[in-house]
Amino acid sequence: MKTFQSRILRTYSILIGVILAGLGIVLGQLFPVFVEHSVNNIMYSKIETVSTYLSTTKLSKEEQKNITQMVSSNLQDDHILSVQHSVWLFLFFSLLAAFLLALILGARIFRKYAQPIDHLTETAMELARGNYRIRAFEDDFSGMSKLSNSINILARNLHDISVMRETEKERLKTLIENMGSALIMIDGNGIVTIVNRSFLEQLQISLENVDGKLFRKIGLPESMEAFIDKLFLTESSNREQLQIKRNLHTYYMDAYGAPVIGEHGRWLGIVVVMHDITELIKLEQIRKDFVANVSHELKTPVTSIKGFSETLLFGAYKNEETLLSFLEIIHKESNRLQMLINDLLDLSKVEQVGYEVNLNKVKLSDILNRGIEMTTHLVEEKNMKFDTEVDENLFVLGDKNRLIQIMMNLLTNAITYSPKNTTIHVNIYKNKKFGIFQIRDEGIGISKSEINRIFERFYRVDRARSRNSGGTGLGLAIVKHLVEAHHGLIEVESEVGKGTIFTVSIPIVKS
Repeated sequence: MKTFQSRILRTYSILIGVILAGLGIVLGQLFPVFVEHSVNNIMYSKIETVSTYLSTTKLSKEEQKNITQMVSSNLQDDHILSVQHSVWLFLFFSLLAAFLLALILGARIFRKYAQPIDHLTETAMELARGNYRIRAFEDDFSGMSKLSNSINILARNLHDISVMRETEKERLKTLIENMGSALIMIDGNGIVTIVNRSFLEQLQISLENVDGKLFRKIGLPESMEAFIDKLFLTESSNREQLQIKRNLHTYYMDAYGAPVIGEHGRWLGIVVVMHDITELIKLEQIRKDFVANVSHELKTPVTSIKGFSETLLFGAYKNEETLLSFLEIIHKESNRLQMLINDLLDLSKVEQVGYEVNLNKVKLSDILNRGIEMTTHLVEEKNMKFDTEVDENLFVLGDKNRLIQIMMNLLTNAITYSPKNTTIHVNIYKNKKFGIFQIRDEGIGISKSEINRIFERFYRVDRARSRNSGGTGLGLAIVKHLVEAHHGLIEVESEVGKGTIFTVSIPIVKS
């Protein structure tokens, strides 16, 4: 692209050339007259000199006149040609010198004043291309300092705005990408323009299959497509709870959709934000199940106590044998009710946020001995026995009473769910981080589908046997929370018909 300097210099050179050419033409028209007049003056002077000289000779006047005319004719032709040639050469070189001088002076002047304009033009074009780091040269001598300073201020402002815009863009991108909620934005034509990582992960689709595609073509769940259609039809905000099935599992999403409004109220599309509330739904269901289970568990002993007490009040107390039998049942049911209430209180306590146990140096073998001592009568009733392999020098960091509660629950479960004449195997050992006690029974076992549920409140593998043994269904839930309060681990291995292994790991005392 030609610069302003080259364009103006070319125009100037053409203009000067035209002017000088015109001047040359004018002078060329005047020079013949001037030359003829000058030559005549010179000829008259020379002829007068020749005439004066001839008058002193003895030639006749006729001879003198002929000589004078011949000399005048010869001198005039030769002199006119010589003078004309010299004048034309002088005119040509004078005009050429004037043209070159004007061109040199013009080039210097234009370079001084036009070069800053070219530089400012290039700076402005770079700014238009988005290069906001470029700056114009400020030269007071050229008279462009104010314009250069204004362009530099504009460049700095544009650079600051660009940096701010990029920063805000990165912040917005980081916010959208790292927000826990799924987000999708769809323009007025139904084309997906923005999706975040959570949306792609929750719906298990790739960005290539979503970005720039029609929302109906990307494989969205039917409930979500219906929700988006509703937003397009109503063009107003809406909130719904969506149920999405994926990989044989059901997920619950709290979806909020709203129209995107641009300048002058122009409708640009919709944006949908979805929160995964699957866990909340599960917790709500667990709460409902818990209330139902508590009501059911309380109903049985309360109904028994009420029924037998009413029977006694209606006259059954008069029969001593019936009285003693009913009182024994009432006492048994009241004990069961007390156990249930105590377990509920324990469970409520250990589930509280910030629950802590009193950690001290505890010998695991002492915990086992206490547990065996408290369950001996249950073992004897079923003609069972304990087989122990114990590290007597193993100390852990724990709460002695809570560790006894853990041991008691696990031993009681092992005895309850094992047939008569079997053995409970207990092994105590350690690794680099944990002291471990392992309890293995030879009982009914647990199926793989139930292992993940045995720590739920009121969940029983064998409901009939558990109820007959007086169990509340809260023992393993309490055990799980107590182990976690000790910063430990509990693991379960089981095979139906062969038995179950509970492995509890408690941090050892650091020496």
